[in-house]
Amino acid sequence: MYRAVTRNIEVLVRPFYLEDRSDPSENRYVWGYQVTIDNRSDEFVQLLSRYWHITDGQGRVEEVRGDGVVGDQPELNPGDSYQYTSGCPLSTPSGIMVGHYTMRNGRGETFDIAIPAFSLDMPGTRRTVN
Repeated sequence: MYRAVTRNIEVLVRPFYLEDRSDPSENRYVWGYQVTIDNRSDEFVQLLSRYWHITDGQGRVEEVRGDGVVGDQPELNPGDSYQYTSGCPLSTPSGIMVGHYTMRNGRGETFDIAIPAFSLDMPGTRRTVN
């Protein structure tokens, strides 16, 4: 499990390899990742957008930006949690993802919260995230 906290909003990520969707002979490796966002702050927040910086095992970078997550822009009151699962294909057996969510509070202020860097590793190829 990987964890980051920004402005008392915790983001937990649990990546997992999807062997049934991967085909190493075709250089196709697929991971799922489950994200939990816990609003431990004392203010209402809404997740507006996401940004991902994805680096594969060859150092190639892909940047992904978009509204919300999995088609949703969740609203979290103090104490609320939101969880979703998504996925990431790579052409290498390992990689790293990191990013941020852009949030808006009840006063209309926008700010970014960190998504922790986490490694995507085919079983047997584990590496460390710096």
